[in-house]
Amino acid sequence: MIVGIDASNLRAGGGRTHLLSVLQHADPPASGIDRVTVWSGSETAAQLPKRDWLMVESPDQLDGRLPQRVSWQQLRLPRLLEESGCDLLWSPGGTTPFRSTVPSVAMFQNALPFEPGEAARYPFWSAERMRLRLLHRMQARSLRNTAGVILLSEYARSLVTNEVRGTRTALIPHGIEERFRLAPRPQAEPTRFTDDDPFKILYVSPINAYKHQWHVAEAAALLRNDGLPVVVDFVGPLAYQPAAERLRSTLGELDPEAGWLRIVGPVPFSDLHATYHGADAFVFASTCENLPITLMEAMAAGLPIAASERPPMPEVLGDSGLFFDSEDPGDIASALGTLISNPELRANLAAKAHARAEQFSWDGCATATFTFLAGCAT
Repeated sequence: MIVGIDASNLRAGGGRTHLLSVLQHADPPASGIDRVTVWSGSETAAQLPKRDWLMVESPDQLDGRLPQRVSWQQLRLPRLLEESGCDLLWSPGGTTPFRSTVPSVAMFQNALPFEPGEAARYPFWSAERMRLRLLHRMQARSLRNTAGVILLSEYARSLVTNEVRGTRTALIPHGIEERFRLAPRPQAEPTRFTDDDPFKILYVSPINAYKHQWHVAEAAALLRNDGLPVVVDFVGPLAYQPAAERLRSTLGELDPEAGWLRIVGPVPFSDLHATYHGADAFVFASTCENLPITLMEAMAAGLPIAASERPPMPEVLGDSGLFFDSEDPGDIASALGTLISNPELRANLAAKAHARAEQFSWDGCATATFTFLAGCAT
């Protein structure tokens, strides 16, 4: 059996990390798959593992702009699947060719096009809003016309119930790299934290309209007004310019010297685990997620966590964290203040989150993925 993987739109971020990790930990022959062929851009191709069963092709069009990549996927890929003898196409990016001679499996990773309230955070005629409308149409069509769909969370299933009705599905969450895992540390009394040695809060996520970094900054200001010496590090790339401008404006008003509200920017994924390991707590204020990988990494890193009450965060975190309304700085401050003031609670939540993170492994994800793919080809 030969499986083709369309990685034409996996150029950065969590989607590419997922594919790289799955292939790194996979053993397709154990599932009856003799060969896997990946089509991707050159940057992704350079990071793929070297395996006897893995072939990698990097057409020039996949290093081009979006219209070139879409044209390649819709017009060239179906012929390549036939020429290479593929029995199945896996599209981890979520969209598939309109016409194909082989069955396909789609993966639903991007919840934002299926969340109208969250998509409305972008102006109606903006390029981002139009992109989301296009993605919704393309992904919905792909989900309805596949042999199988891989879902990452029960919440994701609820978003696409109509599209996947009657289709074979599998719930296969992401894994977590072992280097992120660290046993919870002893929790200090709140009196131990000072301006010279403050309580360090970490938020790892792209700066975007639905991530609400500015509300976290406002919550930190409330905590400092109450005499709690906290600092917040915002780690992640700029994903949406107006959101970055709003965050910079908020930080400029609250902390113009950048002494306790710090935009760190993106950290190389190879170094990211050390960022978690240096924090005292993790905050996650997103209101739109499919499966929040940075929240899972913080759980594995043994951190006490306060997170958005919006799904799927409670599904992922369970009873091992505190929850808040992401659009209410006072509620965020209340959750974080409760963590800071109660070391026993911090220790208990960190231990439970660390144990809960054990269910997320790349070995398990890779095995389940290729077992499901093999089943969809028969």
